[in-house]
Amino acid sequence: MLNLDSVEEASPPPPESSQHLLEEEAGTPEAPAVHLEPPYSTPLAPFDMELMQRVGLSDKLKGSGSLWEGRHRGQTADPTTDFMVQEREAAGGKHRKSSSDSLSDKRARFAASNASTLQLPEVAAGPVANGKKKSSDPRNHNHHLSSPLLPMTEPNSGNNGYDERECSCPREFYQREEINTSLFFEDCTRSIDFVLAFRINAHEPTEAENTEKRRVFEANLVSQGLEVEKSQKDQICFVKIHAPLEVLRRYAEILKLRMPMKESLCNLRIYERTNRLQNAAHYLSKKIPGMSVVNRSTKSIFSSLKTVCQFFLRNIHVDEHIFPKRAHRFTAIYSRDKEYLFDIRQDCFFTTAVRSRIVEFILDRQRFPAKNQHDMAFGIERLVAEGVYCAAYPLHDGEITETGTMRALLYKHWASVKKWYRYQPLDDIKEYFGVKIGLYFAWLGYYTYMLLLASIVGVICFLYSWFSLKNYVPVKDICLRANTNITMCPLCDWCNFWDLKETCNYAKVTYLIDNPSTVFFAVFMSFWATLFLELWKRYSAEITHRWDLTGFDVHEEHPRPQYLAKLEHIPPTRVDYVTNIKEPTVPFWRMKLPATVFSFSVVLLLIALAFVALLAVVVYRMSMLAALKVGASPLTTSSAIVLATASAAFVNLCLLYILNYMYSHLAEYLTELEMWRTQTQFDDSLTLKIYLLQFVNYYASIFYIAFFKGKFVGHPGQYNKLFDYRQEECSSGGCLTELCIQLAIIMVGKQAFNTILEVYLPMFWRKVLAIQVGLSRLFNNTPNPDKTKDERWMRDFKLLDWGARGLFPEYLEMVLQYGFVTIFVAAFPLAPFFALLNNILEMRLDAKKLLTHHKRPVSQRVRDIGVWYRILDCIGKLSVITNGFIIAFTSDMIPRLVYRNYVSKDGTLNGYLDFTLSEFKVSDSPTLYSLAGDLSNITSCKYTDFRLPPSSPDKYDLSSMFYIILACRLGFVVVFEVSI
Repeated sequence: MLNLDSVEEASPPPPESSQHLLEEEAGTPEAPAVHLEPPYSTPLAPFDMELMQRVGLSDKLKGSGSLWEGRHRGQTADPTTDFMVQEREAAGGKHRKSSSDSLSDKRARFAASNASTLQLPEVAAGPVANGKKKSSDPRNHNHHLSSPLLPMTEPNSGNNGYDERECSCPREFYQREEINTSLFFEDCTRSIDFVLAFRINAHEPTEAENTEKRRVFEANLVSQGLEVEKSQKDQICFVKIHAPLEVLRRYAEILKLRMPMKESLCNLRIYERTNRLQNAAHYLSKKIPGMSVVNRSTKSIFSSLKTVCQFFLRNIHVDEHIFPKRAHRFTAIYSRDKEYLFDIRQDCFFTTAVRSRIVEFILDRQRFPAKNQHDMAFGIERLVAEGVYCAAYPLHDGEITETGTMRALLYKHWASVKKWYRYQPLDDIKEYFGVKIGLYFAWLGYYTYMLLLASIVGVICFLYSWFSLKNYVPVKDICLRANTNITMCPLCDWCNFWDLKETCNYAKVTYLIDNPSTVFFAVFMSFWATLFLELWKRYSAEITHRWDLTGFDVHEEHPRPQYLAKLEHIPPTRVDYVTNIKEPTVPFWRMKLPATVFSFSVVLLLIALAFVALLAVVVYRMSMLAALKVGASPLTTSSAIVLATASAAFVNLCLLYILNYMYSHLAEYLTELEMWRTQTQFDDSLTLKIYLLQFVNYYASIFYIAFFKGKFVGHPGQYNKLFDYRQEECSSGGCLTELCIQLAIIMVGKQAFNTILEVYLPMFWRKVLAIQVGLSRLFNNTPNPDKTKDERWMRDFKLLDWGARGLFPEYLEMVLQYGFVTIFVAAFPLAPFFALLNNILEMRLDAKKLLTHHKRPVSQRVRDIGVWYRILDCIGKLSVITNGFIIAFTSDMIPRLVYRNYVSKDGTLNGYLDFTLSEFKVSDSPTLYSLAGDLSNITSCKYTDFRLPPSSPDKYDLSSMFYIILACRLGFVVVFEVSI
C-alpha cells in the first residue's frame, strides 16, 4: 500500500512578483470595493494577508458583506453561523433569478459570483473560475451578484490559517434552475463522487461472506478519509462515497495531478500582450501617404468574400453561443508545499472528473478478507467480478432531457446526427469525459475530415472509369466480337469448356477498378497516408498544448495493483526515481521469460489458426464454383465466379467474428501473465497482440487473393496441385475484381454489422437490466414508483458499464478501417467514400452511446493516442508497398503499357486480348480430351498466360514476353517505392 501519510504543510515566503504587484497597485487611485458573496469570498494565504495590511489594501479587497470582515474587527461571531444564516435567506428567494433567463445568462451570473480568492478590482472581462470567458455584454455588469445556489460548508472544529469549508459542487450544478439533490448526500452539502451498488444474496452463507468483505472494504475506505453514506431502494443497496478536501489534496499530490494555477499568476498586462512590431507597422502605415486609401479599397474588395466565408464557417464551427470558448489556464503539478500557487478554495478546483479519478484510485487499492489470504484480494474490480458489489461508477450530472446540464447540452448539440456537419466541442467533451475520450473523438473527427478529400478523389476516379468504359478496346473485343467464339480451358478438373463472351459483364466491372486512374489514385493515397500522419502530429501537438498535457510523463504513472499483488512475496529492491517509492522487480528467468515465451507461442498458434480458417474459405470457394458450374442448371462463368466469391466472403466474415471473440479473451489473459508494471504498458502490449491477430484474421484472405491466387497454377496438362487438388485460377481479367468484391463485403459488411450492434446491443442490455430491477420489485411486492422521481444514482445503475478499456474496440475498428482504406485502395477506389459515410455516423453514434446507454466513465489522463500512432505509421508504410505490388502484379496495367509501346504498331490496344491469351492443344492432356468427349470441333482452348504455342519445339514454356513484362513489373515497383 502506498504511503499516504500527510505531508507537513509550510507557508513559503511570497514571491517577488506578488510584492511588486501589491506595491504597484497601492499607488493607483482607489477603485470601488469588490462585492463578494459567500461562500466565494475566501481568505488569501496568511503571507498574502500580511502583505495586504502592510501596503494598506485590506479595505479595498474586502467585500462589504464578507464573512471574514469580523475576524479583523474583533467580532466574536462565528463566520460559519453567519454563512448558514445568509444561505437560508438566499434559499428563501431574496436573490432568486427569473427562470426565463437563458443558459448563457445563468453561466455569466455564475461566473460573476465565482471569485474564489480576494482579487484586485477588475474592469476588463477575463477568465472565470469555471474555465469559460466572462461575457462582455454590458447588461452582465449591472445586476447584483447572485447568492450561492447551495450551501457548501462543513463544520470545523479547529481554526487554522485556512477556511475548512470545501466547495464540493461540480461546475455543472450551477447551470440549472433547480438543484438535483440526488447528486448530494442527505445533508445536500457533500457531493456524491462515486457510488457502489450491491444486492442481497439469497444464499445465506454467501451473503454472510459478502457482508464481511463489504464491511472490511468500506472500513478501509473510511480509514483513507473517504466519507460513506448508505441507502436502499428496490432491494438494491447503494454506498455513496464523498472525498473531502483533505483527501483530494493528499491524493492529488500522490498522483502528481496538474491543477490550474491562480489567475493572478497567469494574467498578462495589456502592454505585455501587444506585439511591438505590430505597433511599429501600424504607426508607419499611418505616416505613408495614400496608405489609408489602399487599406479602405482592399477592405472593400475582400469584405464581401469574407462575409460569405464567415457565413459558411459559422454553420460549421462550434457554436460559441452554446459552447463558449474556454480560457487557457496554466497548470502545475499539485503540491501541498506550494499551495500558494493554486486557488485551492476555488469553486470546483477539484472537478467531478478529478474527484472520480482520485476515488477510483483509492478503490482499486483497498483490501478485503479472502480465503487463504489470497494475493489478489483487493480492489473494487475484483469485488465486482466476485459479485460482492454489482457496480461501481461516478454519476452523470443529470438526464439528457434535463435543461442546464452538460449531458443534455452535449446530447442535443453534439450527439445528434443532425449536427453531423458541425465541428465537435472537444474542450467540453474533455471536461465531461476526460482527456482519453476527448483525444479519441479529436482523432476520429480529424480522420473523418481528412477522408473528405480522399473520398472526393476516389469518386472522381470511379466516374472517369465509368464514362471511359465504352471506349475500352479489350471490353469491346470480349462483348462485341462478331462470329468469333473463343473457347477457354476449364477452370477446374470437373468443369466444362466455356466461352470467353460469358465474362462480358465481369470484364466491364474489372475495368471500373483496373484503369489508368488506378495508378494516379494509388499514388495519391500513398501521399495522403503520409500527410495524414504528419498533420495529425501537428494537430495532436496543438491539442496537447491546449489541454496542457505536455508536462505529462508516463514514468509518473503508479504501478498496477495487480502487478504489486503478484510481487507481494518479493522484497522491494528498486526505488522509483519519480514516485520515490520502493518497488519489487520481476525475476527475469523465473517469471518474465517463461511468461513471454508462452505468450509468444500462443500468439503464433492463433495466427496459424487464422491461416487454417483461410484455407477452409478457399476450399469452400472452389467447391461452390464447381457446384454452380456442374449443377443441373449451370450458371455462366461470370455469374458463378461472382456468386462464389461473394458467398465465400460472407463465410469469411462470420469466421472473423468467431475468431475475434476468442482472440480478445486469450490476449488479455496472456498480457496479464507478462507482468507489466503500469496500465499504459499493459494496454500497449494488449493492443499490439489483439491488432496483430486481427490483422491476420481480416487481411489474410485479401493478401491471398491479391498476391497468391492464380500466380502459381501452372498450365493445362501440367497444373501445380496441393493435396492432389488444383489451385484456384483467376478469370481472364485477373483477380482484381475478386479482390474488390472481397474488400467491399468485408469492409462494408463489418461496418454495417458493427453499426447495428452499437445501436441495438446497448438498448438490449439496458432492457435486460430494467427487467431485472422490475422483477426484483415485483417479487418483493414493491409498487412501481414514478420514474421521474428516481435518484440519479438509481438511474445510472440501470446504465451499462463503460469499462477501463471501453475505447479499445472503437480504436480497433477505426484502425482496421484505415488499413482497408490505405493498404488495398488500388483495388477498391470507393473505400474512402464508404469510410467517410460510416465515420460520420460512427462519431455521433459513439457520442450518443456514451451519453445515453453507459455510465459516466472515470476520467483518464493520457498524452496522446499511444501505441495506435505507431500502428498507423506502420500501416502507412505497408500501404506504399502493397499498392505498388497490386498495380504491378495483380492488375493488367504493366502488360497494357508493354503492349502499347513494344508490340502494337499504332500504339493502341487493338489485338491486346489475343496478346494475353495462350493456346493449348486438347489432345495433349487426357483430362481435357475426356472432358471434350465427342465434341471433336474443340481441338484447342485458350488460357491467360504468356507461354509458347503447341507448334513450338519448347511448347508451353514461358515466353520471352513473360520475362519482359516481369522485368517491367519489378522496375515499376522499385520506381513506385522510391518516388513515394
